[in-house]
Amino acid sequence: MILSESDFLHYGSRLIRIESPVSEKFLENKTAKQDIFEIIPFLPSNFVDLLFLDPPYNLDKNFNAVSFKALDSSQYLNWLDSWLLPLLRVLKRSASVYICGDWRSASAIQTFAERHLKIRNRITWEREKGRGAQKNWKNCSEDIWFCTVSNDYYFDPDSVKLKRRVVAPYKKDGVPKDWEEDESGGGFRLTSPSNLWTDLTVPFWAMPENTFHPTQKPEKLLAKIILASSRPNDFVFDPFLGSGTCSVVAKKLGRRFFGVELDHSFACLAEKRIEAADADKSIQGYSDGIFWDRNARPSRIKAHPHLNR
Repeated sequence: MILSESDFLHYGSRLIRIESPVSEKFLENKTAKQDIFEIIPFLPSNFVDLLFLDPPYNLDKNFNAVSFKALDSSQYLNWLDSWLLPLLRVLKRSASVYICGDWRSASAIQTFAERHLKIRNRITWEREKGRGAQKNWKNCSEDIWFCTVSNDYYFDPDSVKLKRRVVAPYKKDGVPKDWEEDESGGGFRLTSPSNLWTDLTVPFWAMPENTFHPTQKPEKLLAKIILASSRPNDFVFDPFLGSGTCSVVAKKLGRRFFGVELDHSFACLAEKRIEAADADKSIQGYSDGIFWDRNARPSRIKAHPHLNR
């Protein structure tokens, strides 16, 4: 998805600015083009059910007109403290928090979470894109820290089960045991969700969700998080919205949402994707309430061809 000159005018007019205290209703299903540091004092308290955080990782990276410079671990922790600590007041006591990072960010994220939240798990997901390294192991994994505010939180594992192809199916008395046989002769099993995600495809040029954002997360990744840790009509907040994936998936799955993005191009792109979700609610790798393992879905299913990848 790209932006034309008319898109900048149209979607730019839909972006909001926050310069005084606002209500939850005012924020609902909106995108703010602003620095999160400017907005925090004006946000209402205790309105967020699910906070998704995909801040700049602790490395040198350009995000269009905005850049981030690598810090040492203590400095990165101080940076997290500077915005995330005051942001915690927007969370309901039953809220969940997911914090994305790579190995360079891990120690700071874990330290912050241990001090101010309850760590439930660390998800590692395979990012299969990337160039090979000549003097190091190729980096193709990222982490997502799953935390909660309290012990009273929502989690629905049944909504995020993964359907995998059975490689060596076992039958008892000629009947499939713990798996089902497909009409094409293949075997499939629904598996409980784990903290190792190898079924994701990083958006690439041929996928409808692909944009020019350099660190775009897959819609399937957000779908897992939103379905597992929020109910329909719950409020999902992403203060580093980027190209809008969190808000887009929240809309597709019937949640309310609010996102903040500093870069104007990315904020307009997010609004364009949010509008497009009115016509197309499909999510790559997820259909009919089921997540499919990568390359596992039978090719005979033709409803949404791009879901078969």
